[in-house]
Amino acid sequence: MLFPGFARRHGQRDGLLASTAPALRYAPPSAGRHVTQPAEVVEAPGRYRALVALAVAVVLAMAPWFSAAAVLPQLRELWTLTPAEGAWLTLAVQLGFVVGAVLSAALNLADLLAPRRLILLGAVLAALGNALLLISTPEAAPWLRGVTGAALALVYPPALKAMSAWFRLDRGVALGVMVGALTLGSALPHLVNALGGADWRMVLGLTSLLAVVGGVLAARVPEGPHRFPPAVFQPRQAVRVLSTPTLRLTTLGYLGHMWELYAMWAWFAVFFADVLRDRALPGGPTAGLATFMVVGVGALGCYYGGVLGKRWGKARLTARAMLISGLCALGLALLVQAPAGVILAVSALWGFWIIADSAQFSTLTSELADPRYVGTALTLQLALGFSLTALSIAAVPVLQNAVGWRGVFLVLAVGPFLGALAMRRLERLQRAS
Repeated sequence: MLFPGFARRHGQRDGLLASTAPALRYAPPSAGRHVTQPAEVVEAPGRYRALVALAVAVVLAMAPWFSAAAVLPQLRELWTLTPAEGAWLTLAVQLGFVVGAVLSAALNLADLLAPRRLILLGAVLAALGNALLLISTPEAAPWLRGVTGAALALVYPPALKAMSAWFRLDRGVALGVMVGALTLGSALPHLVNALGGADWRMVLGLTSLLAVVGGVLAARVPEGPHRFPPAVFQPRQAVRVLSTPTLRLTTLGYLGHMWELYAMWAWFAVFFADVLRDRALPGGPTAGLATFMVVGVGALGCYYGGVLGKRWGKARLTARAMLISGLCALGLALLVQAPAGVILAVSALWGFWIIADSAQFSTLTSELADPRYVGTALTLQLALGFSLTALSIAAVPVLQNAVGWRGVFLVLAVGPFLGALAMRRLERLQRAS
């Protein structure tokens, strides 16, 4: 089990069964209507085994994404890359994911094809793009990373939809576990580098193999009983993420969340290395270990975000999480000259809350979207969010050179505060309906 006591608190230990239960009928929500669970909903037996299997499968399938952070220092030295060229290896994955997600949303792939087959296809393509780096030139490497990102757009959104088909009442908790597992996967390369790193060829070969294993594992998980209705090809459905009031507010909240998330993850190691150097403290692996802790603690944040979302309501949870996250960013702006231990403590709190709301946006979208096109809505929302992350990641070094780390944190805090306003508006709409 990914989190201790999870099954004990949230359900029984039934076996994983290929359920033949009929799909539930959904009614498209009105603009402000709060989606409530019908009284006859009975959670599926075997759902927690499906949760573990899908979460492990997605972490393995996404391994080529995580590998970039682990091998980037070695590739910079091997290929004599400038800092800007090295940054492109990271940004190329984000941009590739955006392109892949936009195309997938426009073609309704996540709703027309079985999620587990789409995950397998994406995982195999990502593994291929990742493995080709072993024989790549520096000039071709960003393109291969872009292909890897585009392929992974066929993994993550369908996995969210597949998980949603296993859960109704505890869907936010289940998606929180999945995103938490991915968060831990994002943190692991920092631990690897802090411990001395691993040969880049071995890392690329192993992560490519793991991606294929993840795709095969996902393909073996039966479809959940809470199936979404079948879809027909309608490209215009992607636009409904922005045209439906409740979905528009959810997406605006998600954009505020994404504005700070990946920028913080991508640049915290550099920031904390500066903190240590300015205080004449030992650097080396310390910044990597600190980054592993700050990013990795978000795995717990994802789980408890799901628990609190079920208790408070998802709109309220996301608003509160972003408010706390924004306050942490403001706190770091005020504490840039504080002792390193104080900065690390505030950063760990930030790392917990910065991701605690992430899965709840996907849960809300799965509940508010036209059930025939849940996959399309999730995919386009992710595409918009990752587009914004590319901008914020690129903006950090420019801001740091111009106004220092204090200015960086002030700018990052804007996103969650605006996102919290959108989610408070959504909460009011739901209460009024």
